[in-house]
Amino acid sequence: MANINVGNAGDLQSQIEEVEALSSIYGDEWCVIDEAARIFCIKITDDIDYPKLKACLQIILPHDYPSAAPPVYQINAAWLRGPDRKTLSNSLEELYVENTGESILYLWVEKVREFLLEKSQSTDTGENRMSRLLDNEELPHIKLGETITERRSTFQPHLAPVVTPRQVRMVLDKLFENKKIASATHNIYAYRIYCEEKQSFLQDCEDDGETAAGGRLLHLLQILDVRNVLVVVSRWYGGILLGPDRFKHINNSARNILVQEGYTSSAVRPSLPISNVSKFGISPH
Repeated sequence: MANINVGNAGDLQSQIEEVEALSSIYGDEWCVIDEAARIFCIKITDDIDYPKLKACLQIILPHDYPSAAPPVYQINAAWLRGPDRKTLSNSLEELYVENTGESILYLWVEKVREFLLEKSQSTDTGENRMSRLLDNEELPHIKLGETITERRSTFQPHLAPVVTPRQVRMVLDKLFENKKIASATHNIYAYRIYCEEKQSFLQDCEDDGETAAGGRLLHLLQILDVRNVLVVVSRWYGGILLGPDRFKHINNSARNILVQEGYTSSAVRPSLPISNVSKFGISPH
């Protein structure tokens, strides 16, 4: 019995030292879920600016790890399916067999990171490769539009010409450096990029907590048939509920700056009709 206790004490000490080392190496990426139950996780990325594949490696350390048992693990990643998941799992298990009795977590984390990097490179598109090569490309010029204020809520549009998703991220990052914009109640945005080769649009939107607002903004861009542009509408909530009027102001702000910058004419329908909002369960603020 004495040997078993010593062994367990040795394993526990090894675990404590390993966790301390990983926490020091990975900083905020390392997370303690339940220290008493020895449950931890680490967020892992491929270290490429764009795109960034992400995975979360969740670990449970048995009482007899590392001397006799492997960690119990789970890999959470929306993109990781079927053969890819099996390949990565086999790699981790092979690493454990090769290093039985030793601390394995650092090797596992770096193996997952290596797999993410290989996967990112193998699925890369020509557009994304070009985007990463343009590390020195200039930030697109950002235009500010006039504000709309009603019942203490203020809406302000921002616009930038964009031709790659990387430029979208550059513009958003630049906007959020402004403390006032970053502190807005909502920063709703939508963009459309025309891909000449595929003769199709790359487009996306973000509600930022204002349910359905991003989709409505993107729909406006589609109706106006604008392309290669990002529109962001910041809204500062003033404490008085606006109901469906808030969607009207978001779209009018966007339309106004599109007219201002020559993306469309003032003759185009001024805004999308807002109807039946309540049946979707959207909050009235």
